[in-house]
Amino acid sequence: MTRPNIGVTVSQRSGWRIFPLMAFNIWLVGGKALRWQTASAIDLDAVDGVVVGGGDDISPMLYGGKISARARLDPDRDEMEKRIVLEATAANIPVLGICRGSQMLNVALGGTLHQDAYSAFPSRFYKTILPRKAVEIDEGTRLGQILQTGTLTVNALHTQAVDKLGENIGVAARDEGGMVQAIERMSDPFAIGVQWHPEHLFYRTGHRRLFKALVLAAQAYRVNRPQGRTVDLGLQDEAARIGRDNSDPAGKA
Repeated sequence: MTRPNIGVTVSQRSGWRIFPLMAFNIWLVGGKALRWQTASAIDLDAVDGVVVGGGDDISPMLYGGKISARARLDPDRDEMEKRIVLEATAANIPVLGICRGSQMLNVALGGTLHQDAYSAFPSRFYKTILPRKAVEIDEGTRLGQILQTGTLTVNALHTQAVDKLGENIGVAARDEGGMVQAIERMSDPFAIGVQWHPEHLFYRTGHRRLFKALVLAAQAYRVNRPQGRTVDLGLQDEAARIGRDNSDPAGKA
């Protein structure tokens, strides 16, 4: 089967180093990444899925807030990514939001953000690409089905976080202080946003499964099948295969 194309949005400033890492993660799980920046010609007809990547803060102008002097903004990227999220959702294209991308997923669908999240929650502050922060996955969520665990250790580079939820968006994970760490759509198209950076944690199975879930949803989109069900079955099959391989290193039945 041809690899599904995944459009990946990145910053004009840091895209040169982040996109290769995103592309590597997507290639590992069967997809092919296309780089999108503000100067790019965005063609949603050319992709089967989307990753909205991390980077600059999202302007509070998008959700009726006040601009902070400390915020680093990119209005052109805000406009591009909001349009991508809205058009992808309308076209049933699956989306994975990473850090800023998770926040944009929420804002584009009508939600708001805490601009200074650590003043709103008693959460321990981390700023590291290493997995240091523990998050609790809510029961009954698609994220929990994907990760197959109730807790996960993640990295953290963010200062903003989800406040009011967007349309058809639910909380999927929080940290020990109650700050939202993941969100998800409650129905197709597949859409999950995580506050951490799984692209830096490809050496851990749970984080790779986020990209695998997106690629499975993209394959389902390509043939007009239910995305959530396809993700569930695909990850179950993969887990069973890994279990067989681990129990029989020689690969024999």
